[in-house]
Amino acid sequence: MAPQRRAATKAPESNGAAERRNRSSTKKDRSPRGVQRLWQRPWLRTAGLGAGLVLTALLLWSNLGAEDGVTEVLARRGEVVAGRFIEVPCSEDYDSHRRFEGCTPRKCGRGVTDVVITREEAEQIRSIAEKGLSLGGSDGGASILDLHSGALSVGKHFVNLYRYFGDKIQNIFSEEDFQLYREVRQKVQLTIAEAFGISASSLHLTKPTFFSRINSTEARTAHDEYWHAHVDKVTYGSFDYTSLLYLSDYLEDFGGGRFVFMEAGANKTVEPRAGRVSFFTSGSENLHRVEKVHWGTRYAITIAFSCNPDHGIEDPAFP
Repeated sequence: MAPQRRAATKAPESNGAAERRNRSSTKKDRSPRGVQRLWQRPWLRTAGLGAGLVLTALLLWSNLGAEDGVTEVLARRGEVVAGRFIEVPCSEDYDSHRRFEGCTPRKCGRGVTDVVITREEAEQIRSIAEKGLSLGGSDGGASILDLHSGALSVGKHFVNLYRYFGDKIQNIFSEEDFQLYREVRQKVQLTIAEAFGISASSLHLTKPTFFSRINSTEARTAHDEYWHAHVDKVTYGSFDYTSLLYLSDYLEDFGGGRFVFMEAGANKTVEPRAGRVSFFTSGSENLHRVEKVHWGTRYAITIAFSCNPDHGIEDPAFP
């Protein structure tokens, strides 16, 4: 017969152990109800919900930033940039066009400066844009005014403002407006020449050079879809150097609308600031886009230069 096992005899529990076990049991029973009573206090519940909303907003902002690929701000709106330049390898886009030694880009890059055009000059230049665009404006979110060709957005189309409005133009603009326009163009041209180590006289103003006014109105035509990534040298073969003079302030006059240099995993953004000049070589090394404007109105002027004198245009003259 197999031997039977005896059950182990349980040692008597000491009074100290029993007391500790009872205290632990009491804490377990009491904790959930205590937490529940605390959560029922209105101020604590409100604080908890507020913290949750803040956390959700931060996570959403982080996800949107990650989707956009924006990882670095090249120039913030609140800072005054004396001069900032980033050199990048040139693309092959220039090889398919006639080369002009001493001008066609061999040194490529992008720069930003806030000390070439004053904020007062930017305000005066913006008033020129506002006066001209008051004569028309796109039905969509992007309106164009080109003082060189006379192109003006009106509805879903463009008109030549000089022919369309005739002598009335003299009541809209002044000779001083066009003189300031020329002075600003010259300052931008000298800035580009100095940054890239070329002669200013080798640069020729080219078309299109134009004012833009962008708001959050839904696009009506392809001309209103300004936010697509593009390469200026591909879009406009005459472009060798592109510049933008911003005439309004990011987060003060409008939201969205930042300028984005697109790079794999390392996009660089420029936050517009009135008087800020952003400039760059026009090839694929500077693929870029503009974010959609979510509110307000964004003003800027695009000033482009070519190394080919055959693509040059004259400064606009007061009619």
